[in-house]
Amino acid sequence: MSLSKLFALIQYPLPHHLLSRLVGRLAECRQPALRNALVRTFIRRFGVDMAEAAEPDPTAYATFNDFFTRALAADARPIGEGVVSPADGRLSQFGAIEAGQLLQAKGHRFSAEALLGGDVDAASRFLGGSFATVYLSPSDYHRVHMPLAGTLTEMVYVPGRLFSVNAATTEHVPGLFARNERLVCHFDTEQGPMAMVLVGAMIVAAIETVWAGQITPLPRGGVQRIRFDNPIRLEKGAEMGRFKLGSTVVMAFSEPVDFADGLEPGAKVQMGQSLGELAK
Repeated sequence: MSLSKLFALIQYPLPHHLLSRLVGRLAECRQPALRNALVRTFIRRFGVDMAEAAEPDPTAYATFNDFFTRALAADARPIGEGVVSPADGRLSQFGAIEAGQLLQAKGHRFSAEALLGGDVDAASRFLGGSFATVYLSPSDYHRVHMPLAGTLTEMVYVPGRLFSVNAATTEHVPGLFARNERLVCHFDTEQGPMAMVLVGAMIVAAIETVWAGQITPLPRGGVQRIRFDNPIRLEKGAEMGRFKLGSTVVMAFSEPVDFADGLEPGAKVQMGQSLGELAK
């Protein structure tokens, strides 16, 4: 048995939510000595470039989470043409949504219907469209931005597990992104419907949006839907949410995307980098 498969298997019995909440409490600690030790250790371990941050002083952040979700300097990420990456990370998979299925990893597909919380009507909008998945590692910038300009119409909280979303786990846990806790954000764009799915993961203590603040964790319960009668318009490149510790964003577009030449699964991308053009 490979180490990656063993890593995936040992996650099944773990108390995902308990572990994540405990880490979340530590990340919110305001005790200066502990906070600064955590931040400095993290910077050394992951080679974080603080020169890109709007606040480059690592001791200026009130909590580790404030440091982790730090803003970038205004000119750090220029916004490209067409569909742009919503985050720094790795473009783990991208391509066509075929027969309502998205590719997770070699040998693993999952349905748009399951990803979107079992919403058949919503999934039907993306038949024949395209998707792209960006994995944010711990060392990456952790704010999520708009790949296209859009108007928020609905937000759906979907409860679930909190498996890790790194490459080892995506290769061995079927339907991973449709099993984990996630926040589905539906937008209307000039190019048609778009869904942004912020996927929770092991030790991700919370997911936030710019319009509602912290969303997860929510008390136990089923799928929760919130409609927006008053339009919330976000321009391309605008911040829409953030992860308190790393995770994954899955984008679904109703129209096909002509992805840029040279893009390959696993490619390193930055927020604002052009990923391609909508065929429409």
